[in-house]
Parts: sequence; structure tokens; C-alpha cells
Amino acid sequence: MSETPSTTDVATDADLLDRTAAAVRAAGEALRERSGEVVRYESREELMRALAANDDAALAILRPALTQLRPQARWVEDELDGGALPAGEWWVVDPVEGNVNHLHALPEWAVTATLVRDNRPVLTAVHLPLTGETYTASAGGGAHLDGRPLNVSATVDLGLSIVATSQARPDEDEKVVRRVGASITAMLFDALVVRTSVPATLHLANVAAGRTDAFWQFAGARADLLPGVLLVTEAGGRISDIEGRPWTPQSESFLATAPGVHAQAIATLSR
Repeated sequence: MSETPSTTDVATDADLLDRTAAAVRAAGEALRERSGEVVRYESREELMRALAANDDAALAILRPALTQLRPQARWVEDELDGGALPAGEWWVVDPVEGNVNHLHALPEWAVTATLVRDNRPVLTAVHLPLTGETYTASAGGGAHLDGRPLNVSATVDLGLSIVATSQARPDEDEKVVRRVGASITAMLFDALVVRTSVPATLHLANVAAGRTDAFWQFAGARADLLPGVLLVTEAGGRISDIEGRPWTPQSESFLATAPGVHAQAIATLSR
């Protein structure tokens, strides 16, 4: 674990956050100019080429900007990777979080960049180009939407809650797929409304903003979850696995909730 940052480090991180937010906004503008029409594809190969073209357009802006901000930080090359990172600083970036939605002219997509220090997210910026919204958070500095503080909901009854989940990745293992289906069924009995869609980051932003009350997922990539981990934590939420144990990037499940429904969500998802 890293040492507690000094006053100088905190000031540096605050400046880094502002400049990281500027970088994701610039990348988002480039992607917004590419959006609006459904991109047709007839094979997995054509789909992958279309996804890569969007990634490349965003990375052409993000990579030089973030490298200039933190030259010593290494770069996670695959946004679908999971597990722990080696010690030190890393940029964990999803150039088009919800890329398949972008291709289908759906509005639920974003650009995210998170600086991870010794496996702890220390700052994150999430930009939604179609709404112009930018979510930011820094360790110990709170979570914000366009500069306004975020707070999770005060809900204490899962039966009155809106909850959400997301598939971790395409071509998921059959055991995980069946586990996802069973968890949705359990929540349909216990929660008020269950939402299922991608990407995970936008669900977690909603938990941080108090619009929804819980989000869960099985497995998942670092780039899917780390931005939301910091947003939800800094907005006063709870993060764990679905059995209530501390979550790490190696965990096989993930749960983010308003504190008042955390135990109830665990009970529902663990049975």
C-alpha cells in the first residue's frame, strides 16, 4: 500500500484531475462527431474493426495527453483485462466505455480515465459526450458532477430501490451467465425495479448520484469498475463483493450500494 499523500501530492492530484477531465472531454468530442448513425456489420470481424476504429480515435487524443500529465505512469493496454496491477502508477482507460452502444446510435457511452496508484484508484474522470456531463472523483476529495458534489441515496428498503446489473463481457463462461440470470431473478423478487444494460460505469455513476440504489456484476474488467469504485466510495456508498467481503480487482463479484440497502442486497444476491 502507498503512503499517505503529502499536501504537495494532494495539490498535484487535484491539478491532475482537472487536466484528466479536459482530456476525456476532448476525446469525447472526437467520438461525438463520429456518432449518430448506426454502424452496420455482418460478422464478428467487421464488429471488431468498427470498435477498434472508435478506440483509436479516442486514444489518439488520450494517450499523448495523459502521458504528458504523468510520464512515469504505465498504461494498461487492454481495457478488458482484470486482476491486480504491479506496484506503481497506471492509467486505466476505457476510450469508449459502451462502445457497442455508440455503434448502434444509443446514448449510453462514455470516455473514462482513472489513475491507479499501488492498486488504489486515486482520481477518475468520466465524460458523457452526448449530455456534456463530466463525473469526477479523487481519493479523499469527494465525487462531483460538473463540479456539484454527489451523494448516494438515503434509501433503506431494497423493496423501494432501483437496482442494476451489467454483463461483464461478451462470450462469458456459461457458469457466470447462469449466475447472472439467477441474480436478476432474485432481484426481481426483492427490488422495486431491475435495470440490465451496459456499460457498468454509467450504472455506477447513477449509484454515486443517488439516482439508483445498487449495482452488481460478476467478474468484470478493471476499466469497467475502477472509475465507479472511486465515484461511489467518495459519494458515501459501499463497495464489496456480493458476499460482503472487501472487493479487490481479483474478486469474482462486485457490489456497489447506498449504505442503507447494502446488507439487504447481499442477502438477496447470496441466496
